[in-house]
Amino acid sequence: MQIKNDIMWRVGVCYTLIVLLAFCVVSRVVYLQVFEGDDWRGRAQSISKKDITVYANRGDICAADGRLLASSIPYYELRMDFQAMGLTNDIFKKNVDSLAICLSRFFGDKSSSAYRRQLWDAKFHSTRNRYVLINQRKVNYNELKQIKTFPLFRLSSNKGGLICLQESKRVQPHINLASRTIGYLNKGNGNELIGKVGLEGLFENELKGIDGISMMQKMSGKWLPVNQADPKDGNDIITTIDVNFQDVAQSALLQQLQAYHADHGSAILMEVETGAIKAIANLGLDSETNKYEEIYNYAIGEATEPGSTFKLASIMALLEDGYVQPTDSIDTGNGIHRFYKDKMRDSHVGGYGMISVQEAFEKSSNVGISKLVNQHYKDKPRDFINRLSAFRLNKTLDLDIKGEGRPKIKYPGEEGWSGISLPWMSIGYEVQQTPLQTLCFYNAIANNGKMMKPIFVHEIKYHGKVLKHFDEEVLKNSLCSRETLRKVKSMLEGVVLRGTATNLRNSSYSIAGKTGTAQIADKNKGYGHKVYQASFAGYFPADAPKYSCVVVINSPDKKKGFYGNQVAGPVFKTIADKVYAMTYAMHPPKQDEQICEIKVPISLNGNKDDLDIVFKELNVSIDDREVYGDWVLTSRQDSIIKYKNRIINNHLVPNVKGMGIQDALYILENAGLKVKINGFGSVKKQSLNPGSNFRSGDLIYIELS
Repeated sequence: MQIKNDIMWRVGVCYTLIVLLAFCVVSRVVYLQVFEGDDWRGRAQSISKKDITVYANRGDICAADGRLLASSIPYYELRMDFQAMGLTNDIFKKNVDSLAICLSRFFGDKSSSAYRRQLWDAKFHSTRNRYVLINQRKVNYNELKQIKTFPLFRLSSNKGGLICLQESKRVQPHINLASRTIGYLNKGNGNELIGKVGLEGLFENELKGIDGISMMQKMSGKWLPVNQADPKDGNDIITTIDVNFQDVAQSALLQQLQAYHADHGSAILMEVETGAIKAIANLGLDSETNKYEEIYNYAIGEATEPGSTFKLASIMALLEDGYVQPTDSIDTGNGIHRFYKDKMRDSHVGGYGMISVQEAFEKSSNVGISKLVNQHYKDKPRDFINRLSAFRLNKTLDLDIKGEGRPKIKYPGEEGWSGISLPWMSIGYEVQQTPLQTLCFYNAIANNGKMMKPIFVHEIKYHGKVLKHFDEEVLKNSLCSRETLRKVKSMLEGVVLRGTATNLRNSSYSIAGKTGTAQIADKNKGYGHKVYQASFAGYFPADAPKYSCVVVINSPDKKKGFYGNQVAGPVFKTIADKVYAMTYAMHPPKQDEQICEIKVPISLNGNKDDLDIVFKELNVSIDDREVYGDWVLTSRQDSIIKYKNRIINNHLVPNVKGMGIQDALYILENAGLKVKINGFGSVKKQSLNPGSNFRSGDLIYIELS
């Protein structure tokens, strides 16, 4: 009986414990399901499922003709997983020596033994061997294809351990051409956007596109895609920039900056009728590299005292208010006139004496213009300032691109106004204008008094489809009367025909404009340091204006020259000459012009199949009997085009002379070379000699004519 009771007691205790344990388990399950269920289900999903962002392709920024100004190119960072499941010690040891040799030859930065030591240590002597960086340099797609043929890397990622991380690099194919206007994006360490510059920043929302999401699920130890929301590519921005005109403006400005050892300068070309900016060049001397680069958008952002280009506004005010006529006389005396304690001087020693108002403008007489303005507005300066306001010289242009400098036109009674403000303002001092604001004013004269807002973008496209078109915008329909307009146009032409800019005159077409030379303040040193700014603003052809242009060059070497006609004028003329030569529509028709019939066109060298298509369309006969390759040299013989073989050996530097840029880039980049381009047209020179040896990734410069 005692034994039975003992057994029953023990069974009861065990039963009670089991019941209590079951109750605890059930309670815990209920608690987890009800109170912590969402949290644990999320954790489970995070282990078996994950979302991967699929980045959208950023849109391109293009020139008016569709040529790329900014585009995104994929680059790859090379890393290696030394603990990949299939990368056994035997496979690694068998391939490591060959891989080290290939890496050394490809990157050329260290010996094969150094690479072997790096790989060996990462595999056997490091605790951080799952995500090891192979080389700091990122590689392009063609280079990546070559790397994937290396020993070990040619195996699957599970066996070879190669990890390729793609990122897009924003590049501007035409280096330094309008780069500040095209712009860029500043990003922080977390890839967040912290700054916007130019069109890249302005159209960030249109360019960036919409990222997609790929849902991955772990199945049998592998991550596999189960659902994906595809990304939407960014839109393309079609600008008003003409690459050919931009190259001309950039080259002409650079040459003059170098010749006069100037600090910086800008040049802008605008289409008169629409306000479209066809070229905008900004170059400043970089103190670190001692080279001229696009370090700031001076054309848009730098407001300075314009000097004599401002005299156009003064003479327009006098004409519009009926105070003077171009034939009236003004006594400039010996070229020195005193306003209170300050002396006004003409650049011409001895002065011009008694001259007409038109001559005072054409010869840019400071004394003549300032005496006229002071004589008629001294007792009513507000009338003069109101005229300047009516010309819209006191307002910004409301540009879409950020960073526009503010114009400065003082008003009587404001701080800084004095008895000499009126005469000095009349010749472009005690006022401030940016180069683009000055250009808009001159462009309005060329456009029969209608002031246009500068526009930089023509269209927004998505995969070739136009989403938005930007129309021209009028800032002011009429600056002045037609009579005043007619008179100032004659004066502006007279500056080039008889005045301070006769060095710009040519027999092919007429130019109208105004020189400007201003002594500007040198930062904190004031005016005593004698820093000059040379400028020229105008339009061409003067009789039927198509384009307007302004050139401003800051701080030229005084010993070499600093006058507007001497420093800025030649840049204007170079731009105008080349734009005129490239724009056949501006050329006057020639009487009895003989047109020579050329049955067989001149052709670039290039790809045989592409040339065949073109010549077939033109009904041109081809002699290709000796050709057996894809690339050919072309020559014109009587009424046919004759092909000759051009041998392209990918192990030697290809010969691309005479080719168009498209074919040349295709051949050079497929050979593994990095290409930098200068100029336009066909290939004239290449920096690496054809047939010479090279290493993948070497840089080759090609010059186009």
